[in-house]
This record gives sequence, C-alpha cells and structure tokens, in this order.
Amino acid sequence: MSDKDPKVIFTPSGKKGQFPRGTPVLQAARSLGVDLDSVCGMRGICSKCQITPSFGDFPKHGITVTQNALSDWNSVEERYNRIRGLKEGRRLGCQAKINSDVIIDVPEESQVHKQVVRKRVEARDIVLNPTIRKYYLEVQEPDMHQPTGDLERIKLAFQEQWSISNIDADLEILKKLQTNLRKGDWKITIALHSLVDDSNHNIIYIWPGFYDGPIYGVAVDLGSTTIAANLCDLETGNVISSAGAMNPQIRFGEDLMSRVSYSMMNSGGADEMTVAVREGLNSLFNQVAEEAKVDKDLIMDSVFVCNPVMHHLLIGVDPFELGQAPFALTTSQSLNLLSKDLGLNINPLAKSYMLPCIAGHVGADAAAVALSEAPNLSNDLVLIVDVGTNAEIMLGSEKLGVLACSSPTGPAFEGAQISSGQRAAPGAIERVQINPKTKEPRFRDAQIRLEDE
Repeated sequence: MSDKDPKVIFTPSGKKGQFPRGTPVLQAARSLGVDLDSVCGMRGICSKCQITPSFGDFPKHGITVTQNALSDWNSVEERYNRIRGLKEGRRLGCQAKINSDVIIDVPEESQVHKQVVRKRVEARDIVLNPTIRKYYLEVQEPDMHQPTGDLERIKLAFQEQWSISNIDADLEILKKLQTNLRKGDWKITIALHSLVDDSNHNIIYIWPGFYDGPIYGVAVDLGSTTIAANLCDLETGNVISSAGAMNPQIRFGEDLMSRVSYSMMNSGGADEMTVAVREGLNSLFNQVAEEAKVDKDLIMDSVFVCNPVMHHLLIGVDPFELGQAPFALTTSQSLNLLSKDLGLNINPLAKSYMLPCIAGHVGADAAAVALSEAPNLSNDLVLIVDVGTNAEIMLGSEKLGVLACSSPTGPAFEGAQISSGQRAAPGAIERVQINPKTKEPRFRDAQIRLEDE
C-alpha cells in the first residue's frame, strides 16, 4: 500500500482506507471491518455483498469519483444480473475491483448486523379530525330520459345524503368508477379527502357496496441520518406499526452541507439524492405495511416533517440556495401534494402533507415540535432542544413570543469528520468501568445493548 493507492470510503460506517488497484471491494471492506455480508466464497452466487458506488465530486473527502472507479462488469455479474437481476446502480462487492478513489455505500440488506434505528412514539390525547373519511352512498341508476354521467349522480348523492358539494375525481378514480358502481348494485363506499375549510373534496378510493374496514395514514420524520415511519389508523388514531432506517442519502454526505455541496458540484446530484430518499421511504412503507398486514392502497394519507434541505430534496427541488446566505427557501408554506407526484408506493391519490419550514435552516420538524409542545401557549418560559444531525432550539412563552435557531450537530453526534468516535452502531463503546482494586476494565458496546433490548 502506498500514498498513491486509491482511497476507498464506505458509508454509512464512514470507514476508509487506501488499497492497491485491482483489490476487490469485498476484500477492502473486510480489511477495514466494514459490515458487508458474503457467504459464497466470492463466487458471485449469494448476492449478499451488493454495494452501490457513488460518482462525482466530494469536496468534503477531497476526492472525485469517476465512472470507471470500479472495474467493468465481468461475466459473473452479467450472469447474475441476467438470471436474478441487480437493482440499478448496484454491483457485487466480490466481483467489482477498485480502480481509483471511490465512495461505496453498503445498503441495509447487505449488512450482517443491521443498524437498529429506533425513534420512540408517544401517544397523546388528541381530538381526531382526519381529512379523509369514508361515506356510504346509494346512487341513482342511469336513466335513458336523464342522460347524466355516473360521477354526476355520485355528486348528487353526496349532496342529498351528506350535504357535501364541490366533489372532484382524478382520472384514476374515473377509470374504476363504473365497475365499482355496478359491482355494488349502485351502492358504494367512498374515501373522501376534504380541505380544512370544506371548500373542496377529492375522491381518494371507491369500494363496491358497504365497506366498514380501516383506512390508514403514515407519519414520517425524515431526518438527515435516519428516517422513521409510523402507520396510523385514521379512525382511531392508534399507531399500528413503526419502522426506522438509515437515510440512504448518507452516501452523498453525512451532514446537510455536504449534500448541498454534492448538488452544487455534480450535475444532476440533487436528482440522485431525490431518487435515493424516495427509495428509502418506499422501503419503509413496505416494512410497516407488511408488519401490519395492510394493503398499501389503504394508506390514503401521509404527513412529512423534515429539515429544509431534506424538504427540498424530497419534493425534487435543488437545495442550492440553502447553501449560501441568505439561505432562501423555495417556499415556507405548507404543501399538500399527491403521493404519486413524489413517487411513493402507497395509494397513488394519497395526500402527502408537508408542514411549513420556518426559515432557511429551521424546518418543518421544528414546526411540528412547536405545534405539539405549544411553547407559545405556555405561561412559563420554555426551552425546547431537538438534537439530531441538524439541531433546533426554541425558547419562548405566550407573553414573550418564541424564538428558534438551528446548528449542525452531526460532527459531534453522528460521527462525521471526527477522529475518535462513531454513531450508535455495532462496535460503539457505550460504557466503560474500571475495577478500583484490580484495575481490570469492563465495557459494553452498542451491539450488546441493542441485542439485549
């Protein structure tokens, strides 16, 4: 090994080293103690060593990763892809060899010891007022003497039976409308989304006949390092299942400004990060739906909180302006979108509501905390601290008003650019005790603790 050997950086672990050209990625990973699975003796059979290389300029690491940073596909990878298929951008770590400086992401399914991501959910007493409700309708049959469409007669039924007007239907609904009406013998149940002021209503889903089953929504905390999703029953408010995962954008940079920098330095970089985070969200939605044994078409509402950079990347907006003063937001208003517009694999007409960002680096996550804790209604002076990769602090009361600010805490708490320490992953030392008599040390690492839990 020499100073001229290619530099290899693995994410999300952050482990790095230099290796001679021609070194297999799996061999480099094992040398550094990177958690990359493999059980077939590097024969390209098990597929457990799948990795994703990242390309472009990475000023934080002082490297540029070219498209030929890894060796070309060989016959083993081509055979595997032909028979079983590899996700776009994936390589087999046992077959791909290092040609030059490269950043390698190890996806969760390729890790032997999956990082445990837990974010506690606290149930609170709230008044349920969901924007999506079910309505049972009995619709008039068509009449040769009154040539109105099925949708128009549904609107009439809503007016007569529920006193609801201003009904709209997407093309997705129109495609299924007639079949469901006739299958239900002109009796249907409709999931309807209503604006808070009842000025407009959109049909989300149609069941033939009477449907009395549950409908669901998902609440998402999209953080810089981790993502948490909670599946909720929209009629009871109960949390049905929860899941957490590492944000796959980590391979583009561990902290926010590194990702903004990646977007600035690489054409199409923002689009790459948008695709990555949406894939991560869809993976979580699959997990919570499978755990609860729920049809994802029944997930009809979604709410997202996130910092401004994550907010922009999720909706597909380049966060370039957030990387320089005055840190201008594309919009500081809340957004009410459709899940299909965000590429989410839940009901395509599900509403995706994003809370408003407060300022350039005080995001919707801080707005959600303010909404939940209501420091503006407190008689006492309240201090709220949300410590994450990006930390927010709020201070105030009803009398004084509320001030908010933010600061990057990733370098201290997430293992970014520090020489001694790492995030709470397997191998992290959690506790050390020294016997006062024998001077023998005892320690507990994060893996032991997580397995005990």
